[in-house]
Amino acid sequence: MRNDALYVGLMSGTSADGIDAALVSIENESGSEFELVAFETTAYPNDLKQEILSSCDARTGTVDLIARLDAVLGQWFANAALSVIASADIDIKTVRAIGSHGQTVHHLPDAGEWFGVPARSTLQIGNASVIAEQTGIQTVSDFRSRDVAVGGQGAPLVPLIDYLVFADPEKHRALLNVGGIANVTVLPVGGGLDSVTAFDTGPGNVIIDGLVHRMTDGAEGFDQDGRIALGARIHEEVLRKWLSHPYFELQPPRSTGREVFGGAYVDALIERHADVPLPDLIATATAFTAEAVAESLRAYTPDFDRLDELHVSGGGSLNPFLMSQLQERLGQIQVGSTDDLGLSAEAKEAVAFAILAHRTLNGLPGNVPSATGASHPVVLGQITPAP
Repeated sequence: MRNDALYVGLMSGTSADGIDAALVSIENESGSEFELVAFETTAYPNDLKQEILSSCDARTGTVDLIARLDAVLGQWFANAALSVIASADIDIKTVRAIGSHGQTVHHLPDAGEWFGVPARSTLQIGNASVIAEQTGIQTVSDFRSRDVAVGGQGAPLVPLIDYLVFADPEKHRALLNVGGIANVTVLPVGGGLDSVTAFDTGPGNVIIDGLVHRMTDGAEGFDQDGRIALGARIHEEVLRKWLSHPYFELQPPRSTGREVFGGAYVDALIERHADVPLPDLIATATAFTAEAVAESLRAYTPDFDRLDELHVSGGGSLNPFLMSQLQERLGQIQVGSTDDLGLSAEAKEAVAFAILAHRTLNGLPGNVPSATGASHPVVLGQITPAP
């Protein structure tokens, strides 16, 4: 292990379940060779999670709430970094940097112009100055904004890592991450970086989680092991109506978030389908996520018929009902998790932001213009020096 190449990657996704922290030893300049040294997840208490979700909702996300959460989450991210470092029993001074994705509270990649200038933006909170001060480690943050500044969607950002780590000279492979939102990277056989296709397919767990929260009056935040969906019925006619949403008419590059499929959308679904039992809506929402993936891949993947395998990461990979729906709706394409490729499905996104921090400090670009729509590759993030 090269101690001078140790990084911590921190990730909290759209589901706002908690913070994934990965301690990664990176062995080469590009970041394609690495070792996952330690990994931990710090779950948010339910009341903090609800405040985060409120900050993402235009109906409740006040400036005061977002400002407070920026400071509070900075401390939570710092604590998560310190904890994963301590778990590996290493000298904290050997960690070169922290790469913190932050917590997305608003994502407006297609906002157009306002006052005569572009208003496209994305906002992640979890104050990097707090992280750097509390850990004593330089911190790279705000990765998405630089891509947006050059005309990109700011998402997805993991495709470069997917390409560096998982491209195969003999297999036409796709990588799917299912967090709150689902995003896919397609890696053609033997293709270069400019051949990579990547985009947000649509909702991942966000609708499922919202329905479970309402069904249980807040006692549960997600469908553990897909148990609710497994005991319920999919309403295909309802699913088809949901697929008529304007988002699915957008061609890549495209990205989305809670602004489109969050709490207001879930409330509208419940009202619109008051005659459908909530467990059935949860099963239908799970199938909806899978069908949106399948239809998006068919529509926007060059040589879809040659696609050999799909490897899933994120919280969705732990839902057997979702995994079975993906397999059923993708037919002969082999569906598994990134565990099959040697990288923990739960740790993958946090590892990616450790590698992106490494690339930033080495002056290397971190975006894939063919995936985000950016005009050119850029070095991502803002660097907050160590104290």
